[in-house]
Amino acid sequence: MTKSFDKIAKKWQKDPAFQKEYEALESEFTLAHSLIEARVRAGLTQEELADKMGTSQPTIARLESGHKPSLKTLERVAEVTNSRLMIQLVPEETQQV
Repeated sequence: MTKSFDKIAKKWQKDPAFQKEYEALESEFTLAHSLIEARVRAGLTQEELADKMGTSQPTIARLESGHKPSLKTLERVAEVTNSRLMIQLVPEETQQV
């Protein structure tokens, strides 16, 4: 008997250890989403973006799946997609006891 992904995901979401690890990946998810959004807004496919950056489509796919890019790569994506790169360091939310 196989379990659906939705059932497994619901079970994982109740696990504090899973939740902590998932939240730790939030910045990677946000960056990946921003990269995809910039590419789509520029009207480019992954292959077109890769060509303009002088790299390969699989490299763009890795970036959009959460692979951590260098600052230089982010600057190149911003330039090619006519976007402005902004990097922020924000304080952690403090937990009240």
